Formats: sequence, structure tokens, C-alpha cells
Amino acid sequence: MATATAASLPGASVAAAAAVSSSSSSPALSFRILAECSKSKARTSLMKLPHYAVELPMFMPVGTQGTLKGLLPEQVKGAKAQVILGNTYHLGTRPGKDLFQDFGGLHKFMQWDRALLTDSGGFQMVSLLDLAEITEEGVKFRSPYDGSECMLTPEESIEIQNAIGADIMMQLDDVVDVREKDYERFKTAAYRTTRWLDRCIKANKNPDRQNLFPIIQGGLFPDLRKISLEQQIARDAPGYAIGGLSGGEAKEKFWPTVHLCTDHLPKNKPRYCMGVGFAVDLVVCCALGVDMFDCVFPTRTARFGCALVDNGQINLKARDFANDFRPIDEKCGCSTCRNYSRAYLHTIVTKETVACHLLSLHNVAYQMRLMQSIRDSIKKDCFAEFVEDFMAAYYKDQEYPQWVVDALAAVKITLKK
Repeated sequence: MATATAASLPGASVAAAAAVSSSSSSPALSFRILAECSKSKARTSLMKLPHYAVELPMFMPVGTQGTLKGLLPEQVKGAKAQVILGNTYHLGTRPGKDLFQDFGGLHKFMQWDRALLTDSGGFQMVSLLDLAEITEEGVKFRSPYDGSECMLTPEESIEIQNAIGADIMMQLDDVVDVREKDYERFKTAAYRTTRWLDRCIKANKNPDRQNLFPIIQGGLFPDLRKISLEQQIARDAPGYAIGGLSGGEAKEKFWPTVHLCTDHLPKNKPRYCMGVGFAVDLVVCCALGVDMFDCVFPTRTARFGCALVDNGQINLKARDFANDFRPIDEKCGCSTCRNYSRAYLHTIVTKETVACHLLSLHNVAYQMRLMQSIRDSIKKDCFAEFVEDFMAAYYKDQEYPQWVVDALAAVKITLKK
């Protein structure tokens, strides 16, 4: 591919764009590392996709059915989101692939001109387990909408995602609840995920404009993770995802699995850890070398009246905020913080629909600001100091969780109280 220019990279700064050339095993993705932390595995990079040039590390808010609940696409854009995640199972069920084919894809359908990533539908094997039957052919679902049966195969998953037109598609993988103890079930899932990957690759009709990411499986078993890594990496994909985590496993098991995977994944490809959205987890996983994240957390917690701040979150239902005329966060520039007080939000949270809208907007903006701060600190080679300051503020007057201390120590960042 030709050398990139600032004009061709809508998501990148002029300075960054001038320094980055495009090259990739995929015609639909180019990836270049811009800077690396001198201590940890953190790095900042530029990933050019068909619809947007994305600066990494980055967080993707989840728009399950083509929308973030309560927010307009232009508001999500104003909050500086670069990529929105859509759900293949739900979009394939309603409104369906035929509509997307007729309309010209989800970008046009939802009026979003930046990048889209679609999951494969595989996560519903866990979240809708009572409605699903898993076989080598695929996953048979009973629709939560009307009770009808449908079979989601690797081929069908890709056909739906081709119709949606996402910049990044995820393979259909065999997802097992990470809390499951049966080693043989995870072994079956790891090997089946590779077989399904091969079927997904064969089914993809748009490799010139849609990227297909494999998913590393294997639960919390290092030997299975290594087998999955070896098999998936051999397919030379444009990027890779770490799957099967963030499902309630102990953090002491979570971070070593991420660390293992990033140690083995290609350095010259983007790395995506699926389902991660808590601020501490984002910071730790960036230190471990992850580039991409997604989670429903920012908008879901908003619906319960909670706003994200530097020391975690505040529950605006609490009476303490009834006469608090400060914004949620005085350092935040989102329209919610510019215009509304905690007292006003306290009055309407969980009662008025607009409260969900206002808090969702703030929470998405918070996540974007956090990721921008991480990128900036890596570029200045002060990421370790950023991590220390972040953790000190987040755990003010508290002991650091041992898993956080251990995870950061594994990449040469020492926390001190």
C-alpha cells in the first residue's frame, strides 16, 4: 500500500500521520507503532481502517443494535469515540442481514461515519446459554424475541457481518463460561474455535474492505492458550483478540492470561482484549500490551445513576448530592459537566429518561479521555508515572489490590504507597 498522508488519516494528528507509513497483510488495515513505553509493554499506534484512522490504545463503546442507548451518533462522535461495536447476533435477528444488504450496511443505516467492529454472536453462547445448543455445525438459538429457532454457523455469522459492513469482523468462536472447571470442555472449544476460524476465512466475501480477527481461547489454562495462540497466529490475520475473559474470573487469574497472550501475539498487529471496561482494568491491560477494548459498562452503569470519575464512580442517587451544585467532574469538558449539576442529576436519575442520556454521555467521554491520557503519556514516555498517579487517585486512602500490584510489577511498574 502507498505511504499514508495526513489527509488520508482522518483520526490522526498531522504530526503522527506524517511519520507513519501504511503496510499490512490486509488491504483493509494498516498498523504502525508510534511510541512504546520504555518500562512496560504499553504502546501507542495508528490503525488505519476503511472508515477511520484509529489511534490506539482505544476503548469501543457498545451499540448492541446499532445505537448506544440514549445517545445520538453525533454525540458519540462528539465524545471522541473512534469505533462503535455492534452485536452480530442481535443485528442479524433484528432487523436482519437482508435489510443491511438492501440499505448498504450499518454505517449508512445508523449514520455513523467512523469505524465499526462487530462481534461474531459467539458471546451469546454464554449470555443466552439456556436458549442455545452448541454443536460442530454451529450454535442453535431460540430467539429471545419470538421463541423461533435459528442456527448461527461460522458461515452465517460472516454473511451477517458482510452485510453489516463493519471495518473489523470477529470470527465465530466457541465461548465457554470462564468459571467452568472442565478442562476438556475448554480444550474442545480451543480446537473448535480454530476450525470455525478456517470456515469464517473461507466465507468472507469482502477481505479487501473488511478485516477478520481470530479470537484466542483456552480459558485460564496456559497450555490451551498457547495451543490456541499458535494455531490462530498461523492464519496471519490483520489483528487478534483475546477472548473468554471478563466473565467473573478472579483477577489473579485474569491478568496472567492477558500477559501470556500479549507475550506471544505478533508485535506488528493490533491486540484486542474483549469485554474489558473498568478503568483500572484498562490501565493495567494497556501496561500488559493490549491495544483495543470494549464493554457495555459505561452506558449500563449510567442507567443505574452512576457517573465515572477518577476515583471510580459516584452514585448520584445518594442523598449527599441533593445540594451539590458542582458538575460531575470539574475537569471534564463534556456537555453534561458543562451544563448540569450533581444536584440536578440527583433529582432525575433512574426516574427520567434524560438522566440516562446525560450520564451515558459523560461516561463515554470519561472513557475516551482516559484512553487519550494513556496515549499521550506513552508518547511522552511517562506512562509509568501516569499509572502511579492514576492508581494513587483511584485508590485514595485504600490499599492497592494485590493483583494490580502484581500485574504492574510483571511489566516493571512499581506501585508505592
